[in-house]
Amino acid sequence: MADAKPIAIYPPGTDGGRRVRVDGRFVGMAYGLLDIIEFLRLAGLEDVDDDWVRQSGLIEWREGGPDVWKH
Repeated sequence: MADAKPIAIYPPGTDGGRRVRVDGRFVGMAYGLLDIIEFLRLAGLEDVDDDWVRQSGLIEWREGGPDVWKH
């Protein structure tokens, strides 16, 4: 089953990191928005920035939005 949105940010783990998936593929553990921006750039989304990540309808934030990093 495919994700409803192509980018999924999973809930924070015990270390505060959040798994990031792009098109169903794990791309890394993010510990802040800059990590997410870098993963998305590496995945081919070159024009992303902090505001884009916070507001994009392409991102599914699971159990907390862009300001939630602690479990």
